[in-house]
Amino acid sequence: MAQIAPYGSWRSPISAEMLVARQVSLNWPAIDGADIYWIEGRPQEGGRNVLVRRTADGVVSDVTPPDMNVRTLVHEYGGASYTVDQGEVFFVEFRDQLLYRQRPGEMPVAVGTPDGLRFAEMQVDRRRNRIIAIGEDHRGTGEAQNYLVAVDLDSGAITPLHTGRDFVAAPRLSPDGNWLAWLAWDHPNMPWDAAELWVAPILEDGTLGSARQLAGGAGDSCFQPEWTTDGHMLVVAERTGWWNLYRLDLAGNATPLYPLDAEFGQPLWQPGMRTYVPLADGRVLATYCRQSRWHMVIIERDGSIHPIDLPVSVINIVNGTGERVVFTGSSPTTPTTLFLLDLSDQSLLPLRRSGELPVDPAYLSLPEVISFPSAGGRTAYGIFYPPHNPDFVAPEGELPPLLVMIHGGPTAAAQPTLRLSIQYWTSRGIGVLDVNYGGSTGFGRAYRELLDGAWGVVDVEDCIAGAQFLAATGRADPNRLLITGGSAGGFTVLAALAFHKVFRAGASHFGVADLAALARDTHKFESRYLDRLVGPYPERADLYEARSPLTHADQITSPVIFFQGLEDKVVPPAQSEMMYEALRSRGVYTEYVPFPGEQHGFRKAENIITAIERELAFYGNVLGFTPAQ
Repeated sequence: MAQIAPYGSWRSPISAEMLVARQVSLNWPAIDGADIYWIEGRPQEGGRNVLVRRTADGVVSDVTPPDMNVRTLVHEYGGASYTVDQGEVFFVEFRDQLLYRQRPGEMPVAVGTPDGLRFAEMQVDRRRNRIIAIGEDHRGTGEAQNYLVAVDLDSGAITPLHTGRDFVAAPRLSPDGNWLAWLAWDHPNMPWDAAELWVAPILEDGTLGSARQLAGGAGDSCFQPEWTTDGHMLVVAERTGWWNLYRLDLAGNATPLYPLDAEFGQPLWQPGMRTYVPLADGRVLATYCRQSRWHMVIIERDGSIHPIDLPVSVINIVNGTGERVVFTGSSPTTPTTLFLLDLSDQSLLPLRRSGELPVDPAYLSLPEVISFPSAGGRTAYGIFYPPHNPDFVAPEGELPPLLVMIHGGPTAAAQPTLRLSIQYWTSRGIGVLDVNYGGSTGFGRAYRELLDGAWGVVDVEDCIAGAQFLAATGRADPNRLLITGGSAGGFTVLAALAFHKVFRAGASHFGVADLAALARDTHKFESRYLDRLVGPYPERADLYEARSPLTHADQITSPVIFFQGLEDKVVPPAQSEMMYEALRSRGVYTEYVPFPGEQHGFRKAENIITAIERELAFYGNVLGFTPAQ
């Protein structure tokens, strides 16, 4: 019989150690011949990224030596950090950011690229004995320079191929090796605002001929260009207000492949992201998101559509060749899994799991995708996880606390998938609302642009509206509403606490506190991001001051806990430290938890454990419950 105990005090089988124990992240899958490759992020090894290979006979082994870490710092967030061709691996090593070459059965050898140059999204150009990649040049003074670069595989010599743009991404060689395609955009745009698709012929000396724009630009951002075997191009573009898939000829004439009010693309936070695969026979395997759930289809040459039924609700990086496709996927009850899909018979083989489900599924809270009214007549969205533990019930009449989670980005998206970091809370008797506030991806460009000029307003209003909606419908205690978020989500946390009196407490994980400092001091990729979200700086310094939690810290009366990596270059530690001191000096209950060696986001197992346990204890102190463990 279930035991009666207050919400928040339930004893849970989901420990903080389970969030990292035997858990790995799975990303960037690729196929080379009969072999399958992917990157594993391993918290138990200090967050090291390891390239792993599965051979045709099913043998899985590490490719990366134990003292190396496959991770690029392009755009600071990194992205596709390796490529493999004919059994040879080319990758970026985290500590020195140099490009390495690793032949089968041999140790990696540095190609000879200069210090201060970073690489991502490499393409092997065998005909010319070189790598084509995104180059991010930090050797000069001032802002880093981004351009398309060729790296000679014998000497490591660098040849810029295309310069003059603030950002480039997605270099793609045509099947015959005679053309190069890529994406480009300039400040103050982000790639999801105005990424353009360009192509150019490759001349006899390896340089590029006259380039021409095929698609994209302001209001029509492009994502993931790919060549077809017959020399046409595929690209995801926003011509209808939704990221849909198009086929282009080299004159720029476009044909939609599967028009749909759904998202076939994603915000390009990391170079190398992929949502579809052009198949050798002219068909296209595509994935798309609608109402927070991902789907997979085959688009035939005649335009007919064949859905592929999958046991997952979220699909990530998709890659493949011929009849074989690899991708990662998850569901509310299935951990992230690397799958191999054989299109000849549509058989699905799980290759690797991020970790086994460490508890009985009976302890899992199943998500509910919800919509709710918000300010100004808007409709906002979220994913609600009610408190759930078969061993406990709350005293009669008690309503549960609610923890409102805010994703980072802020153009990211909450998705209905298994996250033990959510189940940690629900199994202890705390409901969770994962909010897709205005500005989130997955609901069309118009919804994403609701945040333009309104960061710190629309996101806060939608988070408050979601919490109040659940309270009004009897699913949360209106007097025990909590809020947590990281990075941009941390800013929303602090803004909600500074400008509204709805939440009893909040947790800021490396959150933005000073918008002006972020505009002045952050890295190149995001250095003009706030022009769109807030306004141009310093011309609209008044807006930056009006919306910065740091300049209104005297209005925060609710307790706040701060978590901060001391090597964070995106949101420097000073922002959290100043907020903490401002609250402490006024006697507001606050805690500050710094993590030496961590950057923007925590990768070390011991720090991930500490953060969530300290956050739970903090909420217990505020709300008056005693955590069972």
